[in-house]
Amino acid sequence: MIMANTFREKLNQGKPTIGTHYLSADPDLPELIGDTGLFDYGEFCAEYSTFDMQLLYHMARSGQCGNLPLMTKLDQKSESFWAQAALGAGFKAVLFTDVRTVEDIQRCHQAIRPDTPDIGGHMGVKLRRSALSGYSANGYIEDLNSVVFLIMIEKNIAVENIDEILTVAKAKGVDMTQWGPADFGFSRGEPNLMSTPEIQPFEELVIKKSIEYDVAPRIEIGKPEEAKRYIDLGVRHFCMGWDRFIYQSNLIQLGEGLRKIVDPL
Repeated sequence: MIMANTFREKLNQGKPTIGTHYLSADPDLPELIGDTGLFDYGEFCAEYSTFDMQLLYHMARSGQCGNLPLMTKLDQKSESFWAQAALGAGFKAVLFTDVRTVEDIQRCHQAIRPDTPDIGGHMGVKLRRSALSGYSANGYIEDLNSVVFLIMIEKNIAVENIDEILTVAKAKGVDMTQWGPADFGFSRGEPNLMSTPEIQPFEELVIKKSIEYDVAPRIEIGKPEEAKRYIDLGVRHFCMGWDRFIYQSNLIQLGEGLRKIVDPL
């Protein structure tokens, strides 16, 4: 059964969206996130994690139990293969990393869009999870076209050519950009740039240009109060928190609280 892409539906309705990241290879996490009823999607940061194809299937089933569409963020060198594997498992969004040129955007488009004359993707018919309960050609094509398509703007060369990048991104159906301050500084030979105020003009340029080209900017934040500055800049889409840091933060809070009680005994 093909799960409805409620993330896509919200975008089509012009509504703001929020997601949260997870890095742990625990297939229960998407269901736990979905059960809160507070997030529009969960982002599996596969670029930083360990996984195999079977795990992607377990995660997608878990997300479906919690009515949670899943996104995957992939390492560039293998992203076309794993993007197709994730979509076959039931993921509903793909974040492509390290975009440097318009040719990169074309390749990403081909990886996830259907191989039809009007669309021009390279995704053919794959009898994977979405087809197990019955195959409908039109339903399959609609499902592929509903996949939310995101690209990272995180390289100095991409920012230098931002107008060209976003012109092609819009033409190829990119739904969102994601600013990447860490890689941006790294690619300029300034690895600590993201921790300084000097990063803000570049970030604000990417946000401004994305809005200008009607490609929604998404921003990653660590806590809710960080959203206000970006909302004032026109951002309506956020991904907040990483499971490892959330877990660590709560462990510290619990541990410190109990230590204050038991250590004096």
